[in-house]
Amino acid sequence: MLPESRMHHHINTGDATPIRQKPYRVSPSERQVIADQVNDMLQKGVIQKSSSPWAAPVILVKKKDNSWRFCVDYRRLNAVTKKDVYPLPRIDDAVDCLHSAAYFSSVDLRSGYWQIPMHPSDKEKTAFVTPDGLFEFNVMPFGLCNAPATFERFMDSILRGLKWEICMCYLDDVIIFGKTFHEHNHRLSVVLDCVKQAGLVLNAKKCHFGERQALVLGYLVDKDGIRPDPYKISAVRDFKQPTSLKDLRSFVGLCSYFVGLYKDFAQLAHSLTELLEGS
Repeated sequence: MLPESRMHHHINTGDATPIRQKPYRVSPSERQVIADQVNDMLQKGVIQKSSSPWAAPVILVKKKDNSWRFCVDYRRLNAVTKKDVYPLPRIDDAVDCLHSAAYFSSVDLRSGYWQIPMHPSDKEKTAFVTPDGLFEFNVMPFGLCNAPATFERFMDSILRGLKWEICMCYLDDVIIFGKTFHEHNHRLSVVLDCVKQAGLVLNAKKCHFGERQALVLGYLVDKDGIRPDPYKISAVRDFKQPTSLKDLRSFVGLCSYFVGLYKDFAQLAHSLTELLEGS
């Protein structure tokens, strides 16, 4: 059970008429995957049966390990939702605040979005339809346009006065940093106390403590500075030579990741971007 006092997620659709969609066609094996995941979420209290006038279809997305990710297609709901403009940190600012640190810890929330309850009046808007029925979320699901803003606001309220000073928070990425091991440990204790007081649940397997470097939002950070994630470098190195404008756009987009790391990057890439002008 989530604390009743915890921040709730709202979905402001104004006077929009409820949107009802039919379930997407799926294969028998996909139908079983959906049924299994629905049953699992029902048992955990993540969802409940619904009689809502709203209904969004389910999409299964194949993961790298060939398992399925359960997603709800909320695009039509998002189109009529009033947008929340609460800001997320700039990625470059988030990484820069770690530049002088020598010790790092990262804490990972277990199913972070699911630790935010839906406001009772808006649960019906999260309703999704499957071949076996209609269900709605008790907690904030992925796919809602304002979910990132709600989550960032929630984490900022928990870490108020600590963000940027002793830790960095970008959605569910919380990095604690320090110049010395003693400073780092003290800061880690402060952040963990805040997490405990808020009643949040961590995923112990994905938490890392007292490390000399941290992979943060696609950048490798340590006491010597900020470097690209080696995986990103290999992706550029192994990219096949572009033979079409589509390939070139993909390559330029991939390379744009390095804009903040290399001086005069824009000039170096100018010959490539010139080819895209007017395309």
